[in-house]
Amino acid sequence: MTAAPARGFGARLADAVARRGPLCCGIDPHPELLRAWGLDTDADGLRRFSDICVTAFAELAIVKPQVAFFEAYGAAGYAVLERTIGALREAGVLVLADAKRGDIGSTMAAYAAAWAGDSPLAADAVTASPYLGFESLRPLLDTAAAHGRGVFVLAATSNPEGVPLQRARVGDRTVAQWIVDSAAAENQAASAAGANQAASGSVGVVVGATVAEPPDLSGLGGPVLVPGVGAQGGRPEQLSGLGGAGRGQLLPAVSRAVLRSGPDPTALRSAAERIRDAVAHLA
Repeated sequence: MTAAPARGFGARLADAVARRGPLCCGIDPHPELLRAWGLDTDADGLRRFSDICVTAFAELAIVKPQVAFFEAYGAAGYAVLERTIGALREAGVLVLADAKRGDIGSTMAAYAAAWAGDSPLAADAVTASPYLGFESLRPLLDTAAAHGRGVFVLAATSNPEGVPLQRARVGDRTVAQWIVDSAAAENQAASAAGANQAASGSVGVVVGATVAEPPDLSGLGGPVLVPGVGAQGGRPEQLSGLGGAGRGQLLPAVSRAVLRSGPDPTALRSAAERIRDAVAHLA
C-alpha cells in the first residue's frame, strides 16, 4: 500500500517542473518498438523496455506510462507496471498513469481505488475520460484529493473522431470548454478549502498540441497535459500561451519522438533532454 503524500499533486508538480522542466515523456512499449529495440514481445521484453526507460528518464519531472501496453500482457504486464511506477518514484519522478478511466457509480469508485487510492497501481496522477458526464468522475476526483493525487481529464483531443463531440455546444460553450470549466471549479473549490496553492490545482486537463481551436485555459488553475508534440506534428515553439495558459502550466508530452532513439539509455536521455530544452520556455 502507498502512503498519501504530505502535499497535493499540483504543488508537487509545480516544484518538480521548476526544478526539472515541463517535459512529460511517455513509456509506450508498443510491440513495434519492442521489436525495433531487439526485444521479445513478451513480459520479459516489456520489463527490459521499461527498465531502460526508467534509467533514461530519471531526471525528468514527470513520466507517463501508457497503461494499455502493459495490460496487453495480463497479470505479468501489471506486475511490470507496478515495478516501473515504484522505480520511477525511487528516482524522484512523478508518475502519471495514462489509463483514461471513466465509468459510473461503484465501478468508477473501484477504478478510483485502483489508480488514485491505496492500490499498488496508484500513481501520482491518472488520466480520465469525462464523456459519461463530468460528475461521473466524482469518486475519482474525491479519492485523488483525499490521497494527494492528481487527475487529468480529457478535454480537447487531437484525433479527428473527437471533434464533432468536443466542439458541440452546451449553451454558449463547447463541450471541451465545459469540461475545462468543470475542472477549474474543482481547483477553485480546493483552493477555497485551503487544499492547494494558487495556480497549483491538482485537477488538470488534456488538450492536444495540434488542436486547431483549443479551449480557454486561462482560468483552469491546474496543469495541462499536451500530447502530440513531435511525431504527431506538434511543435514546441508553437505551444507558448496555448489556450491562454500561463508559464509552468503546460506539460508537453512526447513518446515516439524520444523512444525511437532507444534502446541505448544514453541516446534516449539525450533525445529527451533535447526536447526538454526546446520546451524550457514554458516553465
